[in-house]
Amino acid sequence: MKDGVIKGSRPSFPQIGSFLKVRGKSWIVEGSQRRGPVDVVTLISCEDDSQGEAIELAYSAELQPEILDPNDWSPLLTRTFEGPQRLGAYLRSTEWRTATAADRKLFQAPFRAGIRLESYQLLPLAKALELPRVNLLIGDDVGLGKTVEAGLIVRELLLRRRVDTIVVAAPASMLLQWQDELVQKFGLDFTIVDREHLLETRRTRGFSANPWSVGSRFIVSHSVLSDETYTGGLRELLAPFRAGSMFILDEAHHAAPSSGAAWAVESQMTKAVRDIASLFEHRLFLSATPHNGHSNSFATLLEILDPQRFTRGIAVEAKELEPVMVRRLKEDLRRLGHAFPARIVDPIAISGLPPDAAELRLAIMLDEYSQSSTGGSKARFLFANLQQRLFSSIAAFHRTLTTHRRSLARKSEELASDTIETTPELIEDNEDIEAATHHARGELGDLNAAIAHVDRMLVISAAACDEPDARVAAMLDWIEEHMLDESYAWQDRRLILFTEWEDTRRWLVERLKEGLL
Repeated sequence: MKDGVIKGSRPSFPQIGSFLKVRGKSWIVEGSQRRGPVDVVTLISCEDDSQGEAIELAYSAELQPEILDPNDWSPLLTRTFEGPQRLGAYLRSTEWRTATAADRKLFQAPFRAGIRLESYQLLPLAKALELPRVNLLIGDDVGLGKTVEAGLIVRELLLRRRVDTIVVAAPASMLLQWQDELVQKFGLDFTIVDREHLLETRRTRGFSANPWSVGSRFIVSHSVLSDETYTGGLRELLAPFRAGSMFILDEAHHAAPSSGAAWAVESQMTKAVRDIASLFEHRLFLSATPHNGHSNSFATLLEILDPQRFTRGIAVEAKELEPVMVRRLKEDLRRLGHAFPARIVDPIAISGLPPDAAELRLAIMLDEYSQSSTGGSKARFLFANLQQRLFSSIAAFHRTLTTHRRSLARKSEELASDTIETTPELIEDNEDIEAATHHARGELGDLNAAIAHVDRMLVISAAACDEPDARVAAMLDWIEEHMLDESYAWQDRRLILFTEWEDTRRWLVERLKEGLL
């Protein structure tokens, strides 16, 4: 007995079912076992904000673990009630930390995030809270922190209990980055829904288990949005509509049709996003390039975002965009005093190509191919896609042309499988061309003649798709001039190269390695 407090005897090692305080939290001991020289305990969290969280730890290695006695009332005997001033301070601090759905000007998310917040990043959050349904398009420039802005909105809506189910759709190469930033900056744990997640769910919960029912926050790749194997469970969970659900679409411009026609041919991506977005109450689209130059295509994207405000085929007025879109460029923010480096566009002209250069020959042959069609809108959409790939690189054009050839000949012959590795990024790059070929078959004239012309282009592209072109030579010259010293040692300077297509990125990496090593 000490100071009138009775201290009961406590075991030196926690027993199953006992309560334990370690790492600043209270836990209940679920199991214990000896692994070699180490005693390992399995703990389940009892805290309100992490109920059910499980950890395993080496008990002897923990700093000051405390076994709690559930019948110990001694703290009540040693402490007096707080005074009214201290209690009032506590109540005020609690009120300041409380977010209510009624007060739309009181932000809590910035104070619950581990980020260095810029003032301009609060505008999307303010607009989101003004909307009865958060249907918002964030079109900020590259590098302005669209992921942070989306995270602030998600955290704020969670605090206000306006959302309980969140699905993020992003390019396959961005899934891990999204997962890391959300957990590190906002403390939000998201599960990536991929093949491994499906297999693990079926293994642990049964073959018929819905992988979307084992959590409330998920990240999924663009490439599987049209795959019923992945989205069937999501549709089953949300259909026909679920309140409190939120859909975040990164790189949203991929969901917009590439054609400017009022009723353009929609890709598998467009159809999948339209179908899935309709299941959610809140929709948040992110894109640094929301407008592709075609007003009708942009209107289609806005219709998917908010079908109550926008309709494809009808011109979008600037005043209609004000409540649902945020668009800032670095140049605009720099004028307001934000420290962004000035963007200097210094074009590098490439001339003197020989007449038999592969890119020139392919451009001429592609033009001849387009002239042989009937000139319908579906064919124009197809050739626009082919031209984009050719402008990117011969490697991207060759793979896309191979996909186009396969689509043309699918009904007449069995083609050998492609030996090039297929990844989600490559699927995303080429799904549009396959859908476009399917819709444009009736406008390509004689299919046999079209296949023969494509075969002639494939011969040229196959010979050049693994070779460096004049642009690679110009890049190597620039790197040698600006990034290497006289002894060819690397200086403290960085170069970032952007490309839209995964095939071009792979080709460029290999060609630069060959030129620099």
